[in-house]
Amino acid sequence: MTQSSPSRRSFLQAALAVVSAPALLTAAKPNSKIGVACIGVRGRGNSVMGSFLAEPDCEITHICDLRANIREQRGAEVEKRTGRKPKLVENYRDLLNDPSIDAFMVATPDHWHALLTIEGCLAGKDVYVEKPASHNIAEGRVAVAAARKRDRMVQMGTQIRSAPWLREAREFVQSGALGKVISGRAWETERTGPVKLAPDGQPPAGFDYNIWQGPAPERRYNETIVTSAWRWMFNYGTGDLGNDGVHRIDYCRYLMGLDTLPDAVSCAGGKFFHDDDQQWPDTQFVTYEYPKAILQYEMRLWSKPRLHDAGEGAVIYGENGWMLVTNTSWKAFDPAGKVMKEGRGDVGDRAHVRNFLDAVKSRKRETLNQEIYSGHVSTVMCHAGNIAWRTRKRLRIDPATETFDYAEANQFVGREHRKGFELPKIV
Repeated sequence: MTQSSPSRRSFLQAALAVVSAPALLTAAKPNSKIGVACIGVRGRGNSVMGSFLAEPDCEITHICDLRANIREQRGAEVEKRTGRKPKLVENYRDLLNDPSIDAFMVATPDHWHALLTIEGCLAGKDVYVEKPASHNIAEGRVAVAAARKRDRMVQMGTQIRSAPWLREAREFVQSGALGKVISGRAWETERTGPVKLAPDGQPPAGFDYNIWQGPAPERRYNETIVTSAWRWMFNYGTGDLGNDGVHRIDYCRYLMGLDTLPDAVSCAGGKFFHDDDQQWPDTQFVTYEYPKAILQYEMRLWSKPRLHDAGEGAVIYGENGWMLVTNTSWKAFDPAGKVMKEGRGDVGDRAHVRNFLDAVKSRKRETLNQEIYSGHVSTVMCHAGNIAWRTRKRLRIDPATETFDYAEANQFVGREHRKGFELPKIV
């Protein structure tokens, strides 16, 4: 999407007004390594940190995690690999004013993604943030506004955007080989286990549960939620639509050339399989309506049968053929089912990090393969699908305000942040 597009202009004109705080506009040091602080390194964060470690012009200067044993373990692993042990930090706020840090890598639970992006940007740090970009739409808008206010490079971790084979697939579509592309379908099919919460209790010694809760509403400590089930709870996660669906929706709309939000969204679904403690649905069928295109998303967390022999993927349909895309390949077919062209590769983890680091050096936002605004659009589509499910309504979307034509839906656009973790305002 070009910077002059109407939707981008309307978004920036409608952006929330924020308090101007002094920024530490740290420019990337041209002849030295880029200092990266990794926040959240237990699971996916450890994998992403590995991609940063693989780049010779990057140094992991800090590891920030609320679990002391994880901090120590990752610190020792980085030291063994590089010969230098990073500083180990419990509270992310200790990172904000450290001039040795050029960028944050954020791989926390979803409810922390936007706030860490915002605070990082306002402190003059560039940010690589895992998907989804936010827990809710309002947070995501402020994250984009903060990145613009401080001219920060912010990349969302939908890593397939940097896979060369996906760009080849898009170029094939843009060549007109499929004709006019009108519809797309993305999906997730797998069988997940039930979510059973342990009784509430007390946080373990040395674990700062107050920070873990962050902006979310206050509740008693629950080990199952904090350890793994946060993804399936309203206050912390975004369900599998925001977890896995954001990838498939993102590359489906990328191939279809859908750079803006849809005009309307509707969703059917619910909890149909497990009788458990999960709050988000295990079944969703979402329809996104554009002026001249339809994108559909299907999620079945109880079903082993795959679509087109892929547990997760997307297809797009044109007047003269169609294309199947998985996480590592694409294949275009003519109307008779004959393969016209195909390609494959890896999921793009390291390439996506490399793309981010190059932008940190060049200060050219347009070179990012999943710049925060584009990541925000894909994330808002997930939020909108979830909101349509919660309200059981077909919702029209105002692209300028990113709100809906139904009052009950707008109550889910944002939320009140807990005291001490308020959402900043941007001026």
